[in-house]
Parts: sequence; structure tokens; C-alpha cells
Amino acid sequence: MSATTATTTAAPVRLGQGFYWQDIEVGQQFETFSRTITETDLVNFISCTGMLEAIFIEDGYEGAAMPGRPVPGALTYTLIEGFILQTMIQGTGLAMLELFQKILKPVVVGDTIHARITVTGLRPTSKNNRAIVDSEIRVFNQRGEEVMLYTAKRLLAGRNA
Repeated sequence: MSATTATTTAAPVRLGQGFYWQDIEVGQQFETFSRTITETDLVNFISCTGMLEAIFIEDGYEGAAMPGRPVPGALTYTLIEGFILQTMIQGTGLAMLELFQKILKPVVVGDTIHARITVTGLRPTSKNNRAIVDSEIRVFNQRGEEVMLYTAKRLLAGRNA
């Protein structure tokens, strides 16, 4: 039977499925794709959240301590969390339990960000085939400068027995 006419009885692999806690280990690292933050990203985010501060909405705001259009740290964080959701925990992430965040450098419109995730802890729970997974997320700009550091504690599902 040729490859084009072959049939299979095995279930197809689900694309985009996140990792179950049994598939990761302490010390394992992941790197996200990069994404350039646009003016549209900034406008949509501050409009949606109500973060209508002059520093974000006025080009050349005289009180700004840096050149460029700064973006809220919350926007940087949520873009990285979007990458993590889409690639690591889609369908397996059950809850964000704890988050500690530190902004290290400003991010402005036009910057391209990506992150490196390191699994720092893995503790199976006593119920429902779940585990608490700790991770450290380091966010970098296009110059390789670390702009944000945060740690997250998440509840992840386990593989069905």
C-alpha cells in the first residue's frame, strides 16, 4: 500500500497539546518564539485594560524617562504568557497559583521579545493526577537584554492512566 493510500487505526496526534506534568523535569528549559510589539498592540492593550496613562498614549510625553513609546509591563508579561499557553500548557494547564514579577528594563513599541522558561520545581499532588510546577521565566529583547524576570507556580494535569 502506498503512503498516499495507507490508512491508520491509531488516533491522530493532537497538535498544540501542552505538556502533562509527567513529560517535564526540573532543570528542563524551553525557549519561545520572538514577537515584535507594535503600536496596535499597545493601543489595543491600554484601551482594553483602561491603562490610559499619558506615558502610554502621548507620543513624546514630556515626563517620559526614556525615548520611544513605553509599553506596560503587563503587556510584555501577557504576550509571553500567550506563547506559554499556546505551546506548553494548552489543554493541560489548570490554574496559575502564584506569580512574582520584576521589571528589569523598559520595553518600547518596536522591541522584539522572547523568553526562556526553566522548570524549577515539580510536585505531584495527592489528588486527581495533577502536579504543581514551578518555573522561572526570563524575558529578553532583541539586543539580548533581560527586560523582565518572573516566577510562576501552576497546576498542571497529568496524563490519563
